[in-house]
Amino acid sequence: MTPDNNGYVPGLEGVIAAQTRNSRVDGLAGQLTIGGFALEEIAPRASFEEMTFLLWNDRLPTADELAAFSQELAALRELPPATLQLIEDIAAKDLDYMDALRIAVGTLGLQAPKIDPDPWLAKRLVATFPSIVAAAWRLSQGEAVVAPDPKLGHAANYLYMLEGQAPSEARARGLETYLNTVIDHGLNASTFTARVIVSTASDFVSAIVGAVGALKGPLHGGAPGPALDMVFEIGEADKAEAVLRSKLDAGERLMGFGHRVYKVRDPRAEVLSGAARALYEADGDMELYNLVQQVEKTAVALLEEYKPGRNLQTNVEFYTALLLHGLDLQIALFSPTFAVGRVSGWLAHCIEQRADGRLIRPKAQYVGDNGRQWKALAER
Repeated sequence: MTPDNNGYVPGLEGVIAAQTRNSRVDGLAGQLTIGGFALEEIAPRASFEEMTFLLWNDRLPTADELAAFSQELAALRELPPATLQLIEDIAAKDLDYMDALRIAVGTLGLQAPKIDPDPWLAKRLVATFPSIVAAAWRLSQGEAVVAPDPKLGHAANYLYMLEGQAPSEARARGLETYLNTVIDHGLNASTFTARVIVSTASDFVSAIVGAVGALKGPLHGGAPGPALDMVFEIGEADKAEAVLRSKLDAGERLMGFGHRVYKVRDPRAEVLSGAARALYEADGDMELYNLVQQVEKTAVALLEEYKPGRNLQTNVEFYTALLLHGLDLQIALFSPTFAVGRVSGWLAHCIEQRADGRLIRPKAQYVGDNGRQWKALAER
């Protein structure tokens, strides 16, 4: 977006406000680089613990470092009694799970060390995000909270706490690939929020609470659920064109297609498509996967027909919905599960911003009146 004569850029679009080693988004080429690795190179292979270590240390861990780091995270998964009580109160009020996450996260600094709390808080936040979401989910369903299992990896333990049983290897790998795929994505609204808060010399918990609040907004976090609803509405592959044409004729948006940044197929959709195929082949309904493939193919062709030149391609929401559905996650858990992955990226940016040490303080352009004269209340 072109700035006006005074340099104002609405929404700060295109303004470079930070330097980062965490991720690079190339929307024209359809490339996402995480910690120096192409997304498709690392996301399907790494554990979430490896991805987190990479972003926080700018390198992959050795075997001994990974074992130690994983053990540290596992040891911090259990929630304080005060946090659990708060989640019980939230569940009784039937609040949105993102609200539950935002409120509960604010309690996680209770046990932080007084000296150099950042490393402990970073690990504590990553370790307990799944515990908070799983506890809020189970309590809202009238089920008992499942204690974390320190023997399970981060992704597998999240599914275990949600379901009450250890997941298959295919299910754990499917979720792990998803968490890796969404761990960081440039200077988006929630990440920028976290960096601004940390730049004031505030604590990591405050920064992450702010980031969760920003993610909750539908203009940022979005909702993958409607993309899958559209697929279920179509139902059969031979009905895809008719249903999609009727939506486009009515001026409706096709959910899961088009992205503000990517002008070609979202690389995250590419990775999650592969992860969904592996999951559904091992432990799912391949008819649904094949239907989704046909809907995608038809939607992309029709979008080019109806909106030529706009390059409205598949985005991350489309295959996120399919993958998380295959993991038996309800739509209400989609956004908090995204946060379970993104929190490591938020904290990576907090670490960078802390090292930078500079307050983020942009200017505002005044557009109000000047020269107004005071009148006493009786004269107004």
